[in-house]
Amino acid sequence: MTTAETGDGRLEEFLADPEASALELPAAVARCTAALGLQHSVVYLADLQQRRLVPLTDVTRSLPVDASLAGWTYRTQSLRVEESETGGMTAWVPLLDGAERLGVLAVLSPSLTPAVLRRGRALAALLAMMITSKRAYKDSFVRRTRTEPMQLPAEMLRAFLPPRTIGTAHVVSTAVLEPAYELGGDAFDHSLTESALHATVLDAVGHDLASGLTTAVALAACRNARRTGADLPELVECVDDALAHWLPDQFCTGVLAQLDLASGVLRWSNCGHPTPLLIRDQRLHTDAMLREPDPPVGQPSLLAGRRRQTHEIALKPGDRVLMYTDGVTEARTGDGAEFGLEQFADYIIRAMAAGELAPETLRRLIHSILDSPTSRLRDDATILMFEWTPPTR
Repeated sequence: MTTAETGDGRLEEFLADPEASALELPAAVARCTAALGLQHSVVYLADLQQRRLVPLTDVTRSLPVDASLAGWTYRTQSLRVEESETGGMTAWVPLLDGAERLGVLAVLSPSLTPAVLRRGRALAALLAMMITSKRAYKDSFVRRTRTEPMQLPAEMLRAFLPPRTIGTAHVVSTAVLEPAYELGGDAFDHSLTESALHATVLDAVGHDLASGLTTAVALAACRNARRTGADLPELVECVDDALAHWLPDQFCTGVLAQLDLASGVLRWSNCGHPTPLLIRDQRLHTDAMLREPDPPVGQPSLLAGRRRQTHEIALKPGDRVLMYTDGVTEARTGDGAEFGLEQFADYIIRAMAAGELAPETLRRLIHSILDSPTSRLRDDATILMFEWTPPTR
């Protein structure tokens, strides 16, 4: 029998072993599980479109996110327990890298004591860090989480995308992007510093490799400027200059925003893009962020010598801001009508009222558009949503 002391010692030995970092993840999972004195565990990763939970190895079948207890754990980020088909009990534990949902961990045991559940959570936290550190260079993760071949423009753009969800205790930013395997020119970016959230949504003209390249250059210029400490106006100018220099015949629309985490002051620049939406007190404030947009980035000559505008609004605790591309609102619903702003916002508001987590709201929203028998996307559809909840004083 493995006690807490011997389990801690075996885990310490594993972590201190220089060769442990070179293990393939399935072997590392097995060793960590044994070191913690657990009977058996299985890692399930969410597929690219967050429809299925796919086992890391072929030991078992994949599970639907919308119709399984494992999926309930993924959707709510909460522990769930059930009797195992092979006897004993199974605890479903969320696999989280910070705010990002990676999948779930199944912990199997003859009985689920508080100690077993505590070690299961510890194992999930450890494995989430391992997965995050390895997936950038391990194609085995990509292969298991894709359900169909990816087109070249989409492959290029997805190499630039950040995690779907980032956040702290006081701000969460989450995004979805479809069609997952056939992207053209849409992309999003978000990042955190100690004092600010940076968020960007871009939409390049066209739906081909040139469109994807345009967005990739814009994203790279945005990050390069941000990482050298450029303020928002200078950052947008850097994107303008990069496109004008490297791709003079290309341009893209976009919203580039910066949220001060302490004060809630949101600054943004709108470059020919749909107006961001503010949801406050479970109501859509359609005109709260309505400003005259500047020309798209990559077309600085249209500014006629003036600088781009930077707008500002003070958020209130609990506010949600939606940045999106027109592929969302122009999607066709079952009766052939456009999805539209009102229906878009109403979906978010209803989910907020039900206490649904922001990443789950966007997952279900994009699936509701994709899954209707007669609805269709006319263009790439990207949604980025962030929510600000400052610490109480």
